[in-house]
Order: sequence, then structure tokens, then C-alpha cells
Amino acid sequence: MGFGEELRREREKLGISLEALRLETKVNEGHLEELERGEYHKLPGGVFRRGIVRSYLRALNLDEDEWLPRYEKSVADHSQRLGIRDVPDDEAWVRFAANVRKNRSKGQSTSWGKWALIACGFLVLFGSWWAIWHYQLEPLLN
Repeated sequence: MGFGEELRREREKLGISLEALRLETKVNEGHLEELERGEYHKLPGGVFRRGIVRSYLRALNLDEDEWLPRYEKSVADHSQRLGIRDVPDDEAWVRFAANVRKNRSKGQSTSWGKWALIACGFLVLFGSWWAIWHYQLEPLLN
């Protein structure tokens, strides 16, 4: 019996539906089904897949220290059987962080334009206030 099938049996033994598990874990029902079928290659990679497994285990109050090593072995066996290289969690996290950094740096070039626009707005506001004070209010006070 595979890891995913063992998870499914534990869930069914507790009388928890897949829909209830989806609501509890906030994980897409399709991902939960793929996990139970042992189709790890269809799940999001690396740390995200591991997060799905951890959410599943927590929702069923299963011991992570007992179940996670079994999950890791199951993933390794699955990857070897399919002849695919599974990306380790650390490497997947580094790739994710690099993509976030790359996408954020694209947005930073436009932030100067935003600040310049804000500064121009303040200059116009200050100039308007000065003109009103100098030409309208100051003669009334003298």
C-alpha cells in the first residue's frame, strides 16, 4: 500500500470527506486527490508539495515526525519509477525566491516614477498655497 493510499484510509477511518479536508486545509481538492493517488509529479513542486502534505497531516492530527519520512521515501520511489529528477525542497525554495526577487526588481524601476509624481504633486500644492497666501491673503492682513 502506498503513502497516498494510507493517507486516504486514515481520512476515511476518521469519517472526513475530501470536501471537508479541502475546507480545513485550503488546498485544492484536485491536489488532495493527486496526493492520495500518489501522483506527486502532478502536484506543485518542492516546498509547496511538502506544505500540502503537512496541511493534510495536521488536519487529520497525524504525527508529522512519523509520516513525513514515509512521504519523502514515497516521493523518491515515485520519481525513480517515472525516471524524473525530483527537485529537493531547498533547491525549489531557492528557485522560488529568485523568481520573486526577479519579479520585484522589475516593479522597482517604476517606483522612481511614482515618487517623482508624488513630489511634483507636493510642489504644485505648495506653489498653489504660496500664490494664494501671497496674492490674496497677505494684502488683506496689511
